Amino acid sequence: MAGLRDGPKAEADGASDGSAVATPKVVVDGVDKVYESDRQRVEALSDVSFTVSEGEFVCLVGPSGCGKTTLFRTIAGLEAPTGGEIRLDGEAVTGPGTDRGMVFQEYGLFPWRTVRGNVAFGLEEQGIEEPDRSRRIDEMLELVGLDEFADAYPKELSGGMKQRVGIARALAVDPEILLADEPFGSVDAQTRDMLHEELLRIWSETGKTVLFVTHDVEEAVKLSDRVVVMAADPGRVREVVDVDIDRPRKRTDPAFAEYVDRVRGLIGE
Repeated sequence: MAGLRDGPKAEADGASDGSAVATPKVVVDGVDKVYESDRQRVEALSDVSFTVSEGEFVCLVGPSGCGKTTLFRTIAGLEAPTGGEIRLDGEAVTGPGTDRGMVFQEYGLFPWRTVRGNVAFGLEEQGIEEPDRSRRIDEMLELVGLDEFADAYPKELSGGMKQRVGIARALAVDPEILLADEPFGSVDAQTRDMLHEELLRIWSETGKTVLFVTHDVEEAVKLSDRVVVMAADPGRVREVVDVDIDRPRKRTDPAFAEYVDRVRGLIGE
């Protein structure tokens, strides 16, 4: 992990003072989400706004019911906002797209496919033909450290290995943004720590923009450049916290503990 980059490079946009300004990759602009039925009206999100710069690692945290997953699904294009807009590179999101790779807690692997077959799925959907498809699969399996398990089936893998297959599959189509919804929530603490290191290494090597949903405050502080802290009833942004600690980050570092306490305090307000 030595030499891991500390965040996105700012891009100059011609500011009059000559300073460099990060160009937003993702813009969440006044997003509302309301679910209505004959019996009730639930306001899941209210006026949610924040940006994510290219190459940045941003975590979403908040109490249960604050709309983290709803917001994730909206950014992914799986649900439409009731109000407001989400823009990627200036273009409004109107549905799913290959510019966003998704990783979920449940793994979502096809049990009848090998590791190689699972990673191949998105490439097949895109119509990528041989030998380019095999070359890309090989690159992804090497990236996540599973090249020796290419012919294994999901039932033969540990939880951590399954999640690495999920990451490889999401990255195989070369998305601009990696969206992860509590991807490490179902693995034990030791495996989770290993996956943190793996994900940070992959992020550093690929330069992808990452938006990561978690309920674990320590996980958010360990991983992210910034933490978007959400409040509930309705879901909204309470504060965006910049995590100014060099990587790799240690839980024993007093600065780490201060950030964890700060974020937990915001969630508890």
